[in-house]
Amino acid sequence: AAFNPTLLAAVTLMLALDHPKRLLLGYMLGAALTSITVGLVIVFVLGGSSSATSTAKHTINPVFDVALGVIVLLVTFVVATGRDRRRRARSARKKAERGDSPPPRWQQALSGGSARTTFVVGALLTLPGASYLAGLSTLVKQDLSEAATVLVVIAFNAIMLALLEIPLLGYTFSPQKTSAAVERLTALLARHGGRIALMVAALVGTALVARGATRLT
Repeated sequence: AAFNPTLLAAVTLMLALDHPKRLLLGYMLGAALTSITVGLVIVFVLGGSSSATSTAKHTINPVFDVALGVIVLLVTFVVATGRDRRRRARSARKKAERGDSPPPRWQQALSGGSARTTFVVGALLTLPGASYLAGLSTLVKQDLSEAATVLVVIAFNAIMLALLEIPLLGYTFSPQKTSAAVERLTALLARHGGRIALMVAALVGTALVARGATRLT
């Protein structure tokens, strides 16, 4: 659940802006508010309803994991071997013809540099994903007390939002070292971002195939 491409992109963008600690904190508060509230509603209001449980079960279907993993690996292979050069050339020509397209609205909002804005963006972007629904479905079956259920939902969210919490802790307890590390990371991504993305995609695809195959057997 912590591997969230949208959250990773948002965190990377906020780290490159002024006052990243304030922006990260605003985003985290908004994300936690939405995620924890939705999680508690699903657990306590919907409970073990067939719709909620079946949705979660469907999202973790092992066949889906294998299929998605194979697709990710195929795309990674095509990009890594340069077989998509014609497509990229066509895309570059079309982009040049119509001019630079504006970034998504959530990226534009984050670029504004306001903690209030990042709170709103975090609240709107943090909707329950497949892993969160699967975790809530499992939680419903544990028959825990209300207090324990609330604590488990909060703990789940603490793990799920780790991409926000780790840099926040760094800026709180060691701001100078964290700023230096962020600068090095930004420079690294600028030089080797494409290669790193391919490596991560290959690992994710392999993990999905392995997890799906294990469940099928």
